[in-house]
Amino acid sequence: MKRKGILFYIIFLLFAALLLYSQQEVVISIKEGMPAIPLAIPKFIARSNSSEANTISEQLHEIISADLKYSRVFRLLPKSYYSYIRPLNPNKIFFKDWESIQANILFIGEVSEGEGNNILFEGKIYDVKAERYIYGKRYEAEKGLIRLVAHSMVNEIMRHFGGGEIFTTKIVFISNRDGNDELYMMDFDGHNQTRLTFNKGKDYMPAWSPDGKMIAYTSYRLGRAALCILKPYEGKRIEVFSEGTSFAPAFSPDGKKLAFCTTVEEGNSEIYVARIDGNDTIKRKDIKRLTFNKAVDTAPSWSPTSREIAFTSDRGGTPQIYIMDAEGSNVRRVSFGGTYHDSPTWSPTGDRIAYVSRVDQIFDIYVLNLRTEKIYKLTESNARNESPCWSPDGRHLIFTSNRIGTLQLYAMDYDGVNLRRLTSKGENKLPDWSR
Repeated sequence: MKRKGILFYIIFLLFAALLLYSQQEVVISIKEGMPAIPLAIPKFIARSNSSEANTISEQLHEIISADLKYSRVFRLLPKSYYSYIRPLNPNKIFFKDWESIQANILFIGEVSEGEGNNILFEGKIYDVKAERYIYGKRYEAEKGLIRLVAHSMVNEIMRHFGGGEIFTTKIVFISNRDGNDELYMMDFDGHNQTRLTFNKGKDYMPAWSPDGKMIAYTSYRLGRAALCILKPYEGKRIEVFSEGTSFAPAFSPDGKKLAFCTTVEEGNSEIYVARIDGNDTIKRKDIKRLTFNKAVDTAPSWSPTSREIAFTSDRGGTPQIYIMDAEGSNVRRVSFGGTYHDSPTWSPTGDRIAYVSRVDQIFDIYVLNLRTEKIYKLTESNARNESPCWSPDGRHLIFTSNRIGTLQLYAMDYDGVNLRRLTSKGENKLPDWSR
């Protein structure tokens, strides 16, 4: 994603022979349930005597450490362990020192001054047991972009170790902090919250396209529920379908189709699909109806293969979760043992569906494992927890909760732990995580 007027150079540092050799020893496939890799990340070295360089060094260390911990791929060693070994010399690493405090991986960062007002940051990873350099990368960027530098560095680490590269992803959501329900965007960790739309009417239900260039959503800008597409990096807004009441858009993972709900034909909500191959509008003749009944069918969510769609329907008398093939056939119910299940969201790994269930008037987030048919409850609070959405790597979820009295966005891991609040201004809801 380009940011106009901002300099962001990435210079790739790589010793090919060492990398190829060391990859055979340390590259792993990250799976749930695997023990986290012990990682040492000592204080970064500032190659300048200025207080600003030291501050930036500390900020980069804090952000990168938080990202690595959030990944759940690595276990960061306590800072107190570093007091038992000699001071770090990046030019002569005493690997036995780091092995003595049980580190498998060593991350070293150095900060120096670049051209003009830029900073240079270099990060290097070492295999402690093999006593070898694994990988390194250098960034030159304006000082205002240190968060992007840090997140990009962790993405590189995750790519090398086979994990998810989620640290430069964005979350779009709805907020009324400025007096009206509008689209906002933020980093995965809640930073850089930015307003995207400026309407008198309310906006709802945003959904990212797979390439991160478009956001489909419902807008009441002209007094009716129209389906719109926003291109946030071009500043372009398009009304693509305005017949009936249209809402709950969902891009297929292959980027070719858009599923959505509309009342255009019979007055009740049905699920339709349209090809979007670069067209600025969706014509009535170009949409295909997938559901046919007098019940309310809503909340479509694509499988990662684009071959199936999960959705909510009350065709059996109460809202339940169903799955159908992408053409609308082979409909089967997958939620049982309750009277209210809604808002399904298909995991990028394809084996789980998160959804909302109401029990004794309490709304909580649950996950259905499609392989084992087991159900896991992720939230446990006397609050309304709704609108779950998976991270691109399937290891985290974001959702809406009023546990502090107002609707705010929270993130948690796939097993319900590591809860963190991401928003605080106004009320915030209906998040969607970019891929």
